[in-house]
Amino acid sequence: MKMKPLGRTGLDVSEFCLGTMTFGVQTPQDEAHAQIDRALAAGINFIDTAEMYPVNPVKAETIGLTEEIIGTWFATTGRRKDVILATKHSGEGQKMVRDGAPISAKTIRETLEGSLKRLKTDYVDLYQFHWPNRGSYMFRQNWHYDPSGQNKTDTVADMEECIDALQKEVARGTIRHFGMSNESVWGTMMWNAIADRMGGPRIQTVQNEYSLLCRLADTDLAEMCVNEDVGLLPFSPLGCGYLTGKYQGGKIPEKSRMSLNPDMGGRRNDRVLTAVEAYLEVARNFGMDPVHMSLAWSARRPFVVSSIFGATTLAQLDHLLGAADVTLSSELLDALDAAHRAHPMPY
Repeated sequence: MKMKPLGRTGLDVSEFCLGTMTFGVQTPQDEAHAQIDRALAAGINFIDTAEMYPVNPVKAETIGLTEEIIGTWFATTGRRKDVILATKHSGEGQKMVRDGAPISAKTIRETLEGSLKRLKTDYVDLYQFHWPNRGSYMFRQNWHYDPSGQNKTDTVADMEECIDALQKEVARGTIRHFGMSNESVWGTMMWNAIADRMGGPRIQTVQNEYSLLCRLADTDLAEMCVNEDVGLLPFSPLGCGYLTGKYQGGKIPEKSRMSLNPDMGGRRNDRVLTAVEAYLEVARNFGMDPVHMSLAWSARRPFVVSSIFGATTLAQLDHLLGAADVTLSSELLDALDAAHRAHPMPY
């Protein structure tokens, strides 16, 4: 398992990160604990979660359950120090968490304390805001998101207050480092300019959707990541399962994400399966497992620090872990770029 530096933190993390958003709904606790054991045995030292998990669907009665399951594993095994742990503070609009209140200096300590209690730990290695208060281009909002109504003065003031609150948590020892999810280039640069000015924690990572089917990060965000030592943490590197090929021909496997979330979070349309078929053809032509190809591609991009994958079952996890051992030739990478040019942003 390859290791990479996590921004400027001085920490090294595995090039693959165990995502946990199925823990508690699709993946019961015993199986979730077995997944953590198996991932660590394979060399993974990085686990990502969030206060609002599990998803598919998000329900008021399950908010925080994933963190509780991870916390039970820590308590049972005593292996907290073997893991670089990341979690997230939900943002505005999530009605089942704090009645949809935005992230603010007032919510940070209470929210963090809730996560720490559920996770049965005294600290979080990487504390992330799940999405910015001003909105985001992620989750298919790139087709209509309009920043022209933003008030920069208010945005900066909010960031300053949050950085101050985060620095107090760093001083308390409850968080070690800070990251954003579903953030833009401007947002990341502004957060870090404020952090540098105020002496607070800078953004070390940005967790955005990134896969062969969703390459929004390839331009300005990639350049920022390289030059500012901010690592991209891709989520959904398998395109929410599309790139496995399991949905081809209109199939909807039992207990799959599509069976629980029919529109796939806005990803389901007539163009997706055609794009997926182009990538499956590349895999066939090069004798490559499409799952391993897609995961290795996302993890080996020069601006990526760790690619986050999740598995419903232990058998799926075993399959996914095989991506760590594959090599992608320059010819294969060229073929993937050609497929992307023919099928850009299918959702």
